[in-house]
Amino acid sequence: MTYKDETLQMLKDLTDARAIPGDEKEARDVMKKYISPFADEVSTDHLGSLIAKKVGDESGPKVMIAGHLDEVGFMVTRIDDKGFLYFQTVGGWWGQVMLAQRVTILTKEGDITGIIGSKPPHILSAEARKKPVEIKDMFIDIGASSKEEALEFGIKPGDSVVPYFEFTPMKNEKLLLAKAWDNRIGCAIAIEALKQLKGVDHPNVVYGVATAQEEVGLRGAKTATHAIKPDIGFAVDVGIAGDTPGISNKDADSKIGDGPQIILYDASMVSHKGLRDFVVEKAEVNNIPYQYSTMAGGGTDSGSIHLTANGVPALSITVATRYIHTHAAILHRDDFDHTVQLIVEVIKGLDKETVKNITFS
Repeated sequence: MTYKDETLQMLKDLTDARAIPGDEKEARDVMKKYISPFADEVSTDHLGSLIAKKVGDESGPKVMIAGHLDEVGFMVTRIDDKGFLYFQTVGGWWGQVMLAQRVTILTKEGDITGIIGSKPPHILSAEARKKPVEIKDMFIDIGASSKEEALEFGIKPGDSVVPYFEFTPMKNEKLLLAKAWDNRIGCAIAIEALKQLKGVDHPNVVYGVATAQEEVGLRGAKTATHAIKPDIGFAVDVGIAGDTPGISNKDADSKIGDGPQIILYDASMVSHKGLRDFVVEKAEVNNIPYQYSTMAGGGTDSGSIHLTANGVPALSITVATRYIHTHAAILHRDDFDHTVQLIVEVIKGLDKETVKNITFS
C-alpha cells in the first residue's frame, strides 16, 4: 500500500525493510534514500553505519543523532535431513513470543517463507506442557521435504531470517503497528530532524546517523562515533511503555502518546546531567510534553557514544513502545512528532558556548 502522507510512507518503507545485525543493507538503502536530500554529505563507515552530515556553522560543535538500522532476528545455522532449519537468535528474544510466527529467510535466490515450530503440545507430558519451549528446541519449517530440497530452494547456513509483518496504522490512526520500530523510529527521527533543519540557521554541524549492529552490543555506534568525533551525542531509540495490563508504575510508568522519554539511567550509561537538564529546559520552554524513564536492563547507542575518545556528553531520548523485540510493536505518532520537535529545538541551541557549559557542568 502507498500512503499520500509522506511521513507515513517513510515509516512504512523503513519498518518493512529487513535488516538483522550484520546484514543492514536493505534498511541502510532506505535510510539513504530519505535522508540524502537534506544532507550535505552522506557516507558509510566500514561496519555499515550510515553518516549524513548537515552543516550549519562549520566551526561550531558537532552534534550526533543516532538511531540504529538493525532489528532483532535470526540466522540459519544448519539444515537437518528432513529440510527443517535450525537457527541462532541475533539480538534478544523471549521464547514465548516466537512460536508459530511467520518469518522470511533472505537467500541469494530470493525470499523463502517459513514458520517457527516445535513439538506440538498434544504429544507432550502434562508437566512439559506447563513449561515454555526453549529456543534451542525450535526450528523453522519452510515446506521442504529434505535437506537436498532446502538447498535447492537456495537456503544456506548464515542466511538472515527476519520476522514477517507489514506496517499497519490501527483503527486509531495515531497508533502505528509495525515490526522493527526498534529502531527504525530512531532512523526516522534523524531523517525528519535534518528535514526540519533544511534552510534553518543552526550553530553547529549535525550528523544524522543510522548505526549497525546495535542489538548485539552497540557496535556500529563505536565506529561511527570514532569517525565523527562529536561534541554532543544523542541516541534516539524505543523505550518501554508501561500502559498495558499487568504492569505497575514501579516497573514502568511511561505511556504512549505522553511525549518523548528522557532516559536518566540504563544498563549502558548514566545520562549526562548537564545535557539532560538542557534538553528538559528546551522541552519546557517550547511546551513539548516529555516523560522520564529508566531501564535497569538493556541500553542504547549512547552507551558507546559517551565512551568514545576522551568522552562525549550523551543522552538517550526514546519513544515509548509496546511489545518491542517481538514480531510487531505499537507506538504513537504524536511521540514521533514531539521527539523530532524536541531534537530540533535542542540543536538550534547548541552553540560553542552552550556546549562548553554543558560539558563541564
